[in-house]
Amino acid sequence: MRIREIEERDNQKIEQIIKRSLESFNLNIPGTAYFDPQLSNLAQFYKEQSNAKYWVAVNELDEVVGGVGIAPFGQKREICELQKLYITPVAQGKCLSKELMKVALNFAKEHYTYCYLETVKKLQTANLLYSKLGFQQLERALEDSEHNAMDAWYIKEL
Repeated sequence: MRIREIEERDNQKIEQIIKRSLESFNLNIPGTAYFDPQLSNLAQFYKEQSNAKYWVAVNELDEVVGGVGIAPFGQKREICELQKLYITPVAQGKCLSKELMKVALNFAKEHYTYCYLETVKKLQTANLLYSKLGFQQLERALEDSEHNAMDAWYIKEL
C-alpha cells in the first residue's frame, strides 16, 4: 500500500468508498458526509482551501482503497478537522487507517494547534483508534459543526 495526495482521477472512487461505507452502517442520512456537496470533487475542494489536503491509499495496482483529509475547522485558525477517513472492506485490518492518520496528523502539526474530529459511537473500531492516537473525547460538538448526525467528538493537541 502507498499513500499519496488525491488526484482528480481519484474523485469518483473515493466518493464510492465513502458512500458504501456509510451505507453499510445505515449512515447514508442527512447530517453525515454522505450529503456533503463537495463529495464528488474532493481533489478540487481540498486544493481550494489553505492548509488543507486529502490523501488516498492505493494498492499495488494504484487502485484507491481509502483516504483521509485535513482542513480548517470553522473560523478557528488554530483548529483543523480530520475528515473523511474511510477504508474499503478488503483493505481493513491492515493498519491502513492508522497510517493514513499519521500522514494527516503530521501535516496538521505544521499548520494547527489542535485537531478535531466527529464520528458516531457505533463505529467502535474507529473510536478505539482515535483514543489510541491521543484524541480526547468531548461531551458535545464544537461550535461550527456541520454534521449534526454525529454523536461522538474528539480533539487532540498537536
